Amino acid sequence: MGSTQAPLLVSLFPFILVFLVMYVLIILPQQKQQKKHRQMLTNLKKNDEVVTIGGVHGTIVNVKEKTFILRIDDNVKVEIDKSAIASVTRVASV
Repeated sequence: MGSTQAPLLVSLFPFILVFLVMYVLIILPQQKQQKKHRQMLTNLKKNDEVVTIGGVHGTIVNVKEKTFILRIDDNVKVEIDKSAIASVTRVASV
């Protein structure tokens, strides 16, 4: 009975090793990137210039609970979800 468990562990070792390598190379960096993006979204405020996921450049005019109002041109404002912000191009000075 004990002799069948040793080969089982030896045969599972490559799978465990592959999973650990994938976790370290793929999952951990992705989690760090998601945390950084969430932090960026929470720090956004009025007059920050942003780029949306769709490539629209705009300036935040109003911050709501789940959305932003962006000014994308003179007299043109759109409301977008917070999750649609891809990056910040310029942080508003205090």
